[in-house]
Amino acid sequence: MDPADPVELAIEVAWSSQAGEVRVVPLRLPAGSTVHDALRQGGVLEAGSGMDLTHCRIGVWGHLRELGDVLQDRDRVEVWRALRVDPKEARRQRSRRG
Repeated sequence: MDPADPVELAIEVAWSSQAGEVRVVPLRLPAGSTVHDALRQGGVLEAGSGMDLTHCRIGVWGHLRELGDVLQDRDRVEVWRALRVDPKEARRQRSRRG
């Protein structure tokens, strides 16, 4: 192991279980931790989190990742919900109303 490698990683986990609500949880994880480890430690996998990961995508800094991918120091793990309405259609509907 390179002495410059961190022993502990500073990670953020960000998710939104519903529109208008974003949770960001800062974590300290041991080096070698995976995306799955961060989701578990961040509370996303808990029953009360409001997240159903079967309909979500997971990424790090906007890039799609697998649960087994190893994290690096200062990574931000993001959980992306499926969109209910196409953003273009939502804008059209708002413009018609107002």
